[in-house]
Amino acid sequence: MAGSGDKPDRAGLLDEVLAGTVRRTGASAGALYLLDEASQVLGLAVLSGVPVEVVWPWRRVPLSAPVPVSDAVRENRLVWVGSQADLARAYPRAAASLPYRFAVAAAPLPGRGRCWGALLLLWPASHPADATPREQSHIRSAARHIARVLDESPVVPAVPEQPRLIPVGAVSRTHGGLLPQAAADYLERLPEGAIGMDLEGRITFLSTAAASLLGLDAGRLLGTRPWQSLPWLDNGIVEDHYRTAVISRDPVAFTALRPPDTPLRFQLYPDASGISVRITGAPTPDDGRPATARTPQPARPFSSGTAQVSSGTAQAGRLYQLVHLAAALTETVAVRDVVELVADQILPAFGADGLVLSAADAGRLKITGSHGYDRETIDRLDGLPLDTDLTPAGQVLADGTPSFFASPDEMARRYPRAPQMSGKEAWAFLPLVISGRPVGCCILSYDRPRDFSADERAVLTSLAGLIAQALDRARLYDATRDLAHGLQQALLPRSLPALPGLETAARYLPASHGLEIGGDFYDVIRIDATTAAAVIGDVQGHNVSAAALMGQVRTAIHATAGAPPDQVLTRTNRVLADLETDLLVSCLYAHIDLVRHEMVLASAGHPPPLLHRAGRLPGVVALDPGPLLGVDPGVAYPVTVLPLRPGTTLAFYTDGLVESPGTDPDRMAGDLARLLAGYSGQSLDHVMDALLHHARPTAHYTDDIAMLLLRTTPPPA
Repeated sequence: MAGSGDKPDRAGLLDEVLAGTVRRTGASAGALYLLDEASQVLGLAVLSGVPVEVVWPWRRVPLSAPVPVSDAVRENRLVWVGSQADLARAYPRAAASLPYRFAVAAAPLPGRGRCWGALLLLWPASHPADATPREQSHIRSAARHIARVLDESPVVPAVPEQPRLIPVGAVSRTHGGLLPQAAADYLERLPEGAIGMDLEGRITFLSTAAASLLGLDAGRLLGTRPWQSLPWLDNGIVEDHYRTAVISRDPVAFTALRPPDTPLRFQLYPDASGISVRITGAPTPDDGRPATARTPQPARPFSSGTAQVSSGTAQAGRLYQLVHLAAALTETVAVRDVVELVADQILPAFGADGLVLSAADAGRLKITGSHGYDRETIDRLDGLPLDTDLTPAGQVLADGTPSFFASPDEMARRYPRAPQMSGKEAWAFLPLVISGRPVGCCILSYDRPRDFSADERAVLTSLAGLIAQALDRARLYDATRDLAHGLQQALLPRSLPALPGLETAARYLPASHGLEIGGDFYDVIRIDATTAAAVIGDVQGHNVSAAALMGQVRTAIHATAGAPPDQVLTRTNRVLADLETDLLVSCLYAHIDLVRHEMVLASAGHPPPLLHRAGRLPGVVALDPGPLLGVDPGVAYPVTVLPLRPGTTLAFYTDGLVESPGTDPDRMAGDLARLLAGYSGQSLDHVMDALLHHARPTAHYTDDIAMLLLRTTPPPA
C-alpha cells in the first residue's frame, strides 16, 4: 500500500517490514497483531503467506489466552515453539486445535512507553526444532523496527475488521528457455493431470488430462476450490490435506474415490507461491474393489485452523474451532471460569461486543455473568421467567432452537420491547439444553447490525451444547464448594478473644484449585483472665470429610482446654480413634500463662512455630514432636516450656506456608523467621501480609494455609 508520492504510508511500511522479515528469516508466513488496550485483545492486522480463511478464528486473541502471541506480549519476551511436541507441552489447548506440523515464533513490539502488539512468524515442518541465535536476533530486530514505525505514526492504528493480506514476494523461477506455451504443451502431452492452486486453494491452472480425470470442464473448475466444485471431494478431509500443505509446507498425498468407482491419487507440492497438484489413477486392491480414501503421506498434518468465513471451506474450519473451544471449556471449573472463557475466547472469535450468560434456577433465568452491558440493563434482565416473551430467551429455551437477529428491526417485529432494553444492534440467542433439560441461555450481542452466515450459525449452535455442559458442571461444582466452604467457615472461629497483654491475629487461605477448602484450623481459647490456649492443626485432604473432621477435632480440643498440653493431645487422639477415621491430623497446642510469662507446647507432628524475642536472633522453636493424631491411640506427647517475655512474637502455621515444589521447608521457615524479626514494630496483620507474600508471591496456593500470630505486650501501667 502506498500513499501519495514516492514514500509509502505507515501501512505500506508495516507491510514491507513484515514481508521482508518473512523473507530474511526463511519463514513461510507472518502476521502482525495489534493490542487493543481497552479490551485487552490482540487483533490480527497484517497477514502474509497463508490465506485469511485459515487464520480467521485467530484474528482476535485475548491477552489472557494461553497462546504464544499472548505470552510474548504479557511476558515481554520472544516465544519460540519448535515442534509439535513442544506445542503440546507448553500450549496443550492450542495443540488440540492446531493439528499441523510447524515452528512458530512470537515477539512483542516494544514501543515508546507501551507495547504495540506482537510479531508472529511460522516456519515449515522441515525447520529445525531450535532457533539459532542469528534467527532470534533477526526476529527481535524486526519487532523493534515495526515498533518504531508504529511509534512514528501520527495516529494510533486501529485493528481492522479484516486483516490485510500481503504477498511475501515473487519466487524465483528458472524456465530453462521454455516459453509459457511450450510449458503448457509439455503438460498437455503427459497422461497424468496437473493442477496449479494458489494459497487460497483456488485452481489457477489445470491441464486437459486433469479436467478429464476430475470429470468437469476446465471453465467450471478455474477459480474455484476443488471441494466447492466437486461434491465428491467435499468431505472435510480434502480441505484438511490442503491445510497441511499450506501451513506445514509438507508434500501431501491422498486417494479419493470419484463416483462411481474410479480411485484417483492426489499429490500436493506446496511452496510460498501456491500448490502444484499431480493427479493419477490409483491402483485398486487385489480383490478388485475400488480403493477408498487414505491418510496423507508422507507428512502428518499439524498447524493452524478453525472455522472459515466461506461456505466452501467451512467443514474443517468448523471442526477445528469447536475443538479449540471445547478444549478451553474442559479447563473451566467454576461458573466464573465459564463466564470468563466465553467473554475472553468466544466473544472475540465471533466479533461480539456483549454477553449475557444466564442459568435456569427455580423457574427463572438468573444472570451468572455478563460483558459489555451496564449494571442497570443487567438488573432489568436478571430474573426473567423461563417462559418470558420480553426477549427471545424464553422461546429458544422452550423449543431448543437458537435465534439470530441481524438488526433491531428484525428483533422488533417479533419482540417489540427487546431492542430498547440494551441498545444493541444484533443478537444470537443460544439455548443451553442438556437431554431436554434447560440449563440456561447464552446471548451474544453486537453494537452494529450483522448478518450471521450459515457457518457461524452452525458453529454457534454446536458451541451452545458445549457451553451447556460446562455451565451445568460448573454449577454443580460451585454448589459443592459453597456447601463445604460454608461448613468450614462455620467451624472456624469468627473472632479471637481479647486478653490483656496478648495480641492475636489469624488468617485462613484456601488452595487455589479444587474445592478451595481443607482441614486447616486455628483457635485461641480464653481459659481465664491471664491464661489462654492457642491451637493450630491440619486434617488430611481438601474435601467435605476433612472439613467435618476438623470440626470434630476442634470440639474435642475445646472440651479439654485448660488441661496440660500433652493431655489435651492425648485425649483428642483417643477421640479420633473412637471415630475410626482414615484421616490423620497434625496439631500444635500451646498453654499460655501471661502471669508467669511462660508457654507450654505439645506437638502432634506439626511444624514448629517461628519465634522472635526483642534483642535476640529469630528462629524456629525447637520442639520434640509426637506422632500425628490418629496413628496410635496409646502414644504420649512430650512438652516444651518456652519463656514468654513481653515483646515476644510467635507465628503458628500449617505446612502449606513452607512446603511447595522446589522449596526446602526448613530454609523457608528460617527465611520467614528473619522476616518476622524485620517487621517486629508493625501490626500483626501487616506482619502476616509480609509473611504470606514472601512464601507465596503469586497468590497461587497448592495447599490451604492457616496462620496464627501471637505477640505479648507489656502489662498496662
